[in-house]
Parts: sequence; C-alpha cells; structure tokens
Amino acid sequence: MIVFCHLLNDRSGSPTVLRATLEALDARDSGLLFVGSQGRGVLEEAGVPPRRYWYRRGRHRIVTLFTYFASQAALYRALARSRDIPGDATVFVNTLLPFAAMIWGRRTGRRVVVHVHEVSITPGLLRRFLSGCAGRSADLLLYVSNDHRVRLPIEGPPARVVPNPVSPALAARAGEHTPRLGGVFRVLMLASLRGYKGVEEFMALAAALRDRADIAFDLVLNAEVDEVAAFALRHAGADNVTIHPRTDDPASFYTRADLVLNLARVDQWIETFGLTLAEAMSFGIPVIAPPVGGPAEIVTHGVEGYCIDSRDIAALRAAVLALADKPGTYAAMARAARARARDFTFDAYAAALREALDSMDERRAP
Repeated sequence: MIVFCHLLNDRSGSPTVLRATLEALDARDSGLLFVGSQGRGVLEEAGVPPRRYWYRRGRHRIVTLFTYFASQAALYRALARSRDIPGDATVFVNTLLPFAAMIWGRRTGRRVVVHVHEVSITPGLLRRFLSGCAGRSADLLLYVSNDHRVRLPIEGPPARVVPNPVSPALAARAGEHTPRLGGVFRVLMLASLRGYKGVEEFMALAAALRDRADIAFDLVLNAEVDEVAAFALRHAGADNVTIHPRTDDPASFYTRADLVLNLARVDQWIETFGLTLAEAMSFGIPVIAPPVGGPAEIVTHGVEGYCIDSRDIAALRAAVLALADKPGTYAAMARAARARARDFTFDAYAAALREALDSMDERRAP
C-alpha cells in the first residue's frame, strides 16, 4: 500500500502531477489519499476518495503560517488514528509541505518518499526546516528537473530526477489539434494570481502590443472568483486581454492558443519544471519561458520557443511579433515543440517513477 499526503488541492502543478502519480501507481486499487480540507481541484477526479484533515489559508501571511502548522498537527493525528495502514506501507509525501507525514512515516518505520516540487520557499527558516525533515525522514527524494535538484540539495537520502508528465487525457486532445491557420494571433498564460508568477508582466506585454488589433491575450487565473474580479477591475482598460477564472478544461484554451507564456519572475521565483509549457508543446504550440530553472531544460531558446526574462518587456514584444508575423518561423517552432513534448508522456513518467520506487525497495532488501 502507498499512502499519499498532500496539502492544498487546486488546479495548480503539484496536485496535477500527484493525480498522474496516483494513476501511475494504481492508487485506485491499493492507495490512500490524505489531503487538506481547503480547496477543491484535480484530486477530486483521481478516483481515490480523499481523507481530509483540517487546513485553512488566511489572507495574512502570519495567519497562514499558523494554520499551516496546525494543519500538520491534524495530519499527524489523522495518520496515527488510521487503523488500516499496514506496517510495510510506503508514505508518499507530495511537496515538502506535509512534513508531518514525513515524521510519522519515519517514526513508525515505514518507507518515506518525498516528491519535491518547490524551491522558492520563504521564509528561509521554513525552507531549512522542511529540507531538514526530508533529509532525516526520506528513503527517496524525487525531483522534477536537474536544475531543481541542484538548487535545493537535500543531504542524506538518494535522489532521482523524474520529469513531470502531460496527462493522457490532455495528450489525447493535443493529438487532434491543428496548427495555426491565420486570423487573430492568441497569446495565452495560465498562472496562479501571485506577483511572482508574472501576471503584471503579462498585462504590461499586452499593453505594449495594444496597437496590434490582430493579437489578443488570454489570462487564466487559478484564484478565487473575488480575487479574479478584483484583478480584472484593476486592469479594466486592457481591452486586448480577456481574463478568465480557473478552469476545469485547460485543453479548451490550448486549442485556441497560438503562443503560451510562462512569465515567472526569476528574481522572485524559480520554476522547477513548468507543466503548462510541456502541455502547450504537446499541442504543437511554441512557448516563451523563463531563462533559468526547469523551463530552461524543457525549452531550447530559438527552437521550441524563446527563453526570456519576463522583466524585459521589449524582448517579449519582439518574440511575440517574430512568431505572429513570420509564418515560417512559427511553423518550425510548432513542429519542434510537438516533438519535444514526446519526452514528457505519461508512459515515460510511469516507467521512471516505478523504476525509482523499485530502486528504493532493492536498497532495503536484506
């Protein structure tokens, strides 16, 4: 049995990858899923009934920190009170945040796998604490890119790099997608409503291209309805941008897009992978990505798209125009993007994940 533990269920990258992990490891038949009580997202569709433990996010950082530690006490208690977890179960901790699961797994002698997704954890004291918990508790660490492993080294446990997958359902939709045939050039970004994700840079780029009636922008925000409404109100004059709330169907946006952006600010946040980039490329869509972190391993500058610092609006504008105005350049990058996306299939992910877990079992064998 594998016991999966996660904090916040929404439609962002880490629960999306956990959903793929549940499927890859046949969790419907032999898995348990513990997840925080706040949030509804992709894990609702995983086919594994969640066991919820208390968690609430506050609007103020100090409140969120307090409720976070309270949630971990609740998680530890929920695990300790569960009578159907065998002694030989593996505890699979998704992200560093559910540290109570690491501690419980280690204290009860169970194998612990930590799937590390993050790198920019603040404050630094919390990052050191969580890294220390993983270092002392885990039998295996899983990273999503080589850059990620270098940026957040955790001493002690063996580590494997397993790149994130594009979901089979999304890949099936991608296979039906036809390349750009002209008309309005649509630029898409899907992101959380956080400053470090580059949402303001996206709006600035749209403003810099307001003179081009043939270029339109779509921004899909993974945020609460009132937060999205407040953001849209602040940018009421951006008539070439359509702002959308979180979606259950990202494929519907990819099928209309000609270019997909990840504008995470490299001075505030380093993307460990960049799942929306791999998803977009599976549709044959060129991308613009940060020049550092995991995205720089996915995208080769000038091949599948461009790697540009999101603070350089002039360079972003030039890249958009190069793709919108040069059909030959666009077609070549679209072909390269679709070819590169084949490295991030679900089957490749499942095989790499099972190989990593098998290696852990071999080390523990007498």
